Amino acid sequence: MSVSELHLLVIGAGPAGTTAALQARDLGAAVTLLEADQVGGTSLNRGPAPVRTLARAARLMRDCNSWSRFGLVGSPPVPDISAVLANCERVANYAHEKKDVAGHLRHFGIDLFAELGTVHFVDPWTVAAGNRSWSAERIIVAVGGRPGTIPIEGNELGLTYDDIRHLTSLPDRVAIVGGADTGCQLASIFQDFGAAVVLFEAGPRLVPAADASVSTELHDAFRAQGIEVHTDTLVQALRRRSDGIAVDFIRGGSTGRCVVDAVFFAVGWPPNVDGLSLAAAGVAAGNDGIGVDEYLRTNVSHIFAVGDVTGRSMLVQTARMEGRVAAHNAVRGVSRRTTYAVVPSASFTDPEYGRVGLTEAEAQIHHDIAVGVARYDDLLRPVADGRPEGFCKLIVDRRSRLILGAHVIGEYSAETVQVVAACIASDMPIDKVAEIQFAFPTFTEAVSMAAQKVCRHLGIGDFPEVWSYLGHEDQPHVSRSRPQSDPEPREPRGEGS
Repeated sequence: MSVSELHLLVIGAGPAGTTAALQARDLGAAVTLLEADQVGGTSLNRGPAPVRTLARAARLMRDCNSWSRFGLVGSPPVPDISAVLANCERVANYAHEKKDVAGHLRHFGIDLFAELGTVHFVDPWTVAAGNRSWSAERIIVAVGGRPGTIPIEGNELGLTYDDIRHLTSLPDRVAIVGGADTGCQLASIFQDFGAAVVLFEAGPRLVPAADASVSTELHDAFRAQGIEVHTDTLVQALRRRSDGIAVDFIRGGSTGRCVVDAVFFAVGWPPNVDGLSLAAAGVAAGNDGIGVDEYLRTNVSHIFAVGDVTGRSMLVQTARMEGRVAAHNAVRGVSRRTTYAVVPSASFTDPEYGRVGLTEAEAQIHHDIAVGVARYDDLLRPVADGRPEGFCKLIVDRRSRLILGAHVIGEYSAETVQVVAACIASDMPIDKVAEIQFAFPTFTEAVSMAAQKVCRHLGIGDFPEVWSYLGHEDQPHVSRSRPQSDPEPREPRGEGS
């Protein structure tokens, strides 16, 4: 079968699905794209776009509290939740109205059907919605995920971030159940808007996937802001009371209770496999999502799955990469593998944090490492901006001198970590990173400062000890832990694998 004769069916028009559809069409296939709801998926309609806009409004409220430090006088603004949420809706609509995502897809010859309701398999080659059906030689499933809850008494009283857009007033007291990325973002947003926030995390620390140093810094920052943080704590029940919602919890055998006006769950992101009738197609799936191989094939060779529905990575940038790879393999034949080596991510908390690559604990398993930490209070720009809290941490393999991971917390962390990601992707050794002449004064100077600290400890390059190295206990250090293996220095990455 020639490419021009191949018909590809994509289920789901979020970042993964739309990217897959466009890529496949560009490769010459006939493409039909089906969407149960509105084109754009969670990322445009309910997730990063509107939530980031909400976080921006919250940060502006935070910043107004520092006006006097800069010699500014006057009354701070009062948030109008209706106007704030209307602005979030404006940003969400931008992609539909200004960029016209649906029109763009149709312009390139994609047969788009949106707002279909649940789409389900009829057999391995056919799907249906309502009284319509579609068949194709190749199928890509990109139906995403949804906010999770926990099976406790009264869980119907809990909300998710998806419910924020329906608020008519700001709650005075908020409980957040879940201390990973989404939970910490919600805690920050409500705290900056003036709510009293209680944050519960079942594990021993906030943001379990982050480097431990970032978790500690974020925990300390939250407590300094007045957020009540409970780690190693399980929420057991929610109960309606006349004065609000009672949250019953337990920690180490001791029980507790707090009363709030609203409870938000941020406890995971289960895949949207319910209703897909995967069994009709013979596709295997578990609690974590649809299983795929390195080519993004399911156990049924002509059916692929990408994005959140696979449970691999809940990031827009990864979903787009997977969409491109799956489309290529579906249209041109299986040859491209997915790669997750360099995937920067960030969370728009207060303070922000960003990461790429390995954590220090992960890196120590197989590498002999050196670590450099540049504190933000050693840089002019953070001090001038009145935000000197935070740091940039680089983790380097001593032998190859390549960066294994970077972890940043503080203002503009989401932007700063991108610089390190580019250095990692280009296999730039640490002494070359240390030589980069970053604009002054900026937050990204921390990358060069941390790199220079590592170089001094490794004895490479000609970097003098500058004033910023003095007086800090968190000077760069060298891990002396014995790696479990002694791998060869990492080879530069090439195309195709």
